[in-house]
Amino acid sequence: MAALNDLVIDDITVITMDSERRTMRDAAIVVESGAIVYVGPAAKLPAGLAARLQRMPRLQGRGRIAIPGLVNAHTHAAMVLFRGYADDLMLQEWLTTKIFPIEAKLTPDDVYWGTLLACAEMIKSGTTAFADMYFFMDEAAQAVEKSGIRASLSVGMGSLAEVADGPDGGSGGFGAVLARGTGLCEKWHGAAGGRITTMLGPHAPYTCSVPFLSAVGERARQLGVGVHTHISETFREADEIRSSHGVSPVRYVQSSGLFDAPTLAAHCVAVSDDDISILAEHGVRVAHNPGSNMKLASGVAPVEKMLAAGVQVGLGTDGASSNNNLDMVEEMRLAGLLHKAARLDPTAVPAHVCLEMATRGSAACLGLADSIGSIDIGKRADIVLLDFGAPHLSPAGIADPVSHLVYAASGADVSAVVVDGHVLMDDRRLTTLDEHEIMAEVERRAARLATEANGK
Repeated sequence: MAALNDLVIDDITVITMDSERRTMRDAAIVVESGAIVYVGPAAKLPAGLAARLQRMPRLQGRGRIAIPGLVNAHTHAAMVLFRGYADDLMLQEWLTTKIFPIEAKLTPDDVYWGTLLACAEMIKSGTTAFADMYFFMDEAAQAVEKSGIRASLSVGMGSLAEVADGPDGGSGGFGAVLARGTGLCEKWHGAAGGRITTMLGPHAPYTCSVPFLSAVGERARQLGVGVHTHISETFREADEIRSSHGVSPVRYVQSSGLFDAPTLAAHCVAVSDDDISILAEHGVRVAHNPGSNMKLASGVAPVEKMLAAGVQVGLGTDGASSNNNLDMVEEMRLAGLLHKAARLDPTAVPAHVCLEMATRGSAACLGLADSIGSIDIGKRADIVLLDFGAPHLSPAGIADPVSHLVYAASGADVSAVVVDGHVLMDDRRLTTLDEHEIMAEVERRAARLATEANGK
């Protein structure tokens, strides 16, 4: 009898993103108990395996291309509640005058429903895993568990009062907020059949003191988890840290010892060559967020320099309040175009690098490179199918499918999504979530939050 997460995808073109980065046509993918046990020519299935296929569920592959599930290396999922609420502002003004006040009105249920909407949006655009940092993360974890998606979750933490005493906790100093982050890790790390992992989430150098960052790093090492933070998102941030502390944000964080724990650093826009050397030395992984950085006019992260220095770079959307969507297919295109324009060099960050960042690179950012990020025997079956039969993807025969995927496709071309061998969407129909119910609930909650934040 087949397991619930046994699956066959046949007659498919596969972009493996494994060590050989193969494109395989007329291929088959076989999944048993959520793990990939075969990827290769459909005509060369081992006899014993071929005999077992008769009892397995099937996904139609003809006309579709299979890629590893896209991994969103940095977002704040429940901020979909604020999509379109505060646009066309500089980051600090956006945060202090709009986002912090409305976040103060959040309830646990708001975060639950907002995270459900984010999960639905991500699944429908081909994301199978994401790194999230926000408030009320127990409720976010419940939403992830329900949706079937994979996630690395962390509580946003800081030692300044407005962060430490955020909407999900009262006063008590940074010991209390660190306890909230620790509690999430102890409760949820490895939950949902291993789909949920956790990190500790110190917000940023400008909201965290060196003693706090030191305490976070020590606790992360004790728990055996990583750290998810923001570093050098803007040049204003870098200038202010230098003015206050005499060093760059990267050196400020380094001085705390935080980098002794596995660290995922979002943005890293305003970094020098010296900063990049420090990131490489400590194995810090970077989440590049081109859409959000462009919209907030934060600048252009030196991705090519980081890659050349050996820094692991992944791709993220940031929150939907500053992007304004969670479409990782679009994010790949933005990454490819942004660096070409900034460098006046059409060879900068080519298509295959964009796909690499969105799959293997982002999986490494989440500490999951051994289990996801490529379609490879032994990996978990996190797989996305795209329909390449649309006019904007024609002609297909003369093009490298990676080029079409990055420069011509959109999240709306995703037709099926598999996580851990479970089909979460096929023919664009979600199997675990009722998107219309979720959208209606979020509409009500977003309207209430905006009214309360504006004092009406």
